[in-house]
Amino acid sequence: MELTDLHVHSTASDGTFTPEELVTKARQMGLKAFALTDHDTVAGVSEAVQYGQEAGVEVIPGIEISTKYSSKNIINKEIHIVGLYIDYEDEYFLSQIASFRDRRDRRNEKLIRLMNEAGFPVTLSELWELFGENTVLTRAHFARFMLMKGYVKSTSEAFDRYLGDGRPFYIERQMPDPAEAVELIRSVGGVAVLAHPILYGMSDNELSILCRYLKRHGLAGIEGIYSTYRNCDERTIRRIAAECGLLISGGSDFHGANKPDIMLGTGHGSLRIPYELALNLKKAR
Repeated sequence: MELTDLHVHSTASDGTFTPEELVTKARQMGLKAFALTDHDTVAGVSEAVQYGQEAGVEVIPGIEISTKYSSKNIINKEIHIVGLYIDYEDEYFLSQIASFRDRRDRRNEKLIRLMNEAGFPVTLSELWELFGENTVLTRAHFARFMLMKGYVKSTSEAFDRYLGDGRPFYIERQMPDPAEAVELIRSVGGVAVLAHPILYGMSDNELSILCRYLKRHGLAGIEGIYSTYRNCDERTIRRIAAECGLLISGGSDFHGANKPDIMLGTGHGSLRIPYELALNLKKAR
């Protein structure tokens, strides 16, 4: 069976593998294809596609857009939308995701100020020097910085004590509605997929309402195969997908050293994502 991985991150956002290293790793793992889906950026896609062509690994141009969703019973829930097979050179698309990154940058400026006030010295130039000036800085980068400086003993501690929701350094940032992200992905010929829905902690009914809402705006798929899912989770997502007319996608959510227990293509070791899922999604464009 030919295998793929439709949710992968590089150093262009909060992964620790460069696009070239991802291609090399994918080839070693025997993957036919993988999708590069960095947070709110396509900065690494062109490089990955080029290396993929040379190495005989199909690189699916993608992105993961962070959004905020509210409904009758849910307020400001962070929801991620993965876009696959996107036109990553479209000028309007690039301008829109640049505006999303601007919102993240404003959050980061406030976070840096909070950390300095709390006695954890950090500057933007330090972060750029460590992670690259073109990197989309996420909370994972701040967690790694705190670990490097000895402020915490692990990145998990950084989130648990300082950076996680409701913690001293958590700052809510403005994000688009998920329907806006779905429509943006569709506007550049892409396929929109609801990422890791189990992680949102919604009831089955709430998740079904979200899926039907996004389906009306063009959502095509939902991640039914994911590194942390139990068998019952996968059954739940497959049932909701069938009820809402959505295709199944799957991904490891590989981040390299930032999620050291998750491997490219295999997750915790047993993940298997048939390449057929990628073909099904491609046909839905």
